Amino acid sequence: MKYIGAHVSASGGVENAPLHAHDIGAKAFALFTKNQRQWVAKPLTKENIKKFQGNCEKYGFLPHHILPHDSYLINLGHPEKEGLEKSRKAFLDEMQRCEQLGLDRLNFHPGSHLNKIDEETCLKTIAESVNITLEQTKGVTAVIENTAGQGSNLGHQFEQIRFIIEHVEDKDRVGVCIDTAHAFAAGYDLKSKEGFDRTFLEFGEIIGFQYLRGMHLNDSKKGIGTRVDRHEVLGKGLLGNEIFERIMKDDRFENIPLILETPDDSRWKEEIAFLYSLAGGVRR
Repeated sequence: MKYIGAHVSASGGVENAPLHAHDIGAKAFALFTKNQRQWVAKPLTKENIKKFQGNCEKYGFLPHHILPHDSYLINLGHPEKEGLEKSRKAFLDEMQRCEQLGLDRLNFHPGSHLNKIDEETCLKTIAESVNITLEQTKGVTAVIENTAGQGSNLGHQFEQIRFIIEHVEDKDRVGVCIDTAHAFAAGYDLKSKEGFDRTFLEFGEIIGFQYLRGMHLNDSKKGIGTRVDRHEVLGKGLLGNEIFERIMKDDRFENIPLILETPDDSRWKEEIAFLYSLAGGVRR
């Protein structure tokens, strides 16, 4: 079964996110468990946690339908000691928030070398950051999101993600989220059927579908290989609709959160209904 949703607002408290997801006809959702543009936030209260879990139960959202996202400030591959320690502390807090809410995964952007260290050193630092955090938490999987490769961001090649996974000690608690717009901008041809098939054949061979814990379904404003991260409304960008029909009819993408991060939240209900309309028919 396909679990489709969007990255909904948690304004006023995390307990409101399931309500917003239900209102747009979602069967999955993503959220920030704290303000994504601040390093420090107030701890979750017992009331926040109880109401969040109650609303999830009321509307049928199970942990594997939910893909929380960490703060955009965090850089687990930071080349400088102060920035790295600050990022690791914030990432641990994010993972602990997921623990408290009963969630089983946390999506994160791998990190950036900031042109101050080489790529391999940065990738090893990211893996070490994940190891340090997993040692201090339980039950939450660290989910690496592929990037567009903008600036000095790593994680835009499947080989880079595999390298991180290879250096994470607890393979049962590391996973991957594939963003369609990021993959396209990074140079993976998801638009054509041949390119789509080739991309996910490579994903299976290089990383492995056993690590896939979620997807971000976004069209792209920028062309293939531009390495510029700009999302677009489904069908309005350079990817078009056929890729999303392929995903909806492909059983490799069953039972994981499929999350919209398209730029017009007023269209999410319509986009979710559209995706579900594509999910019928013959499976791969």
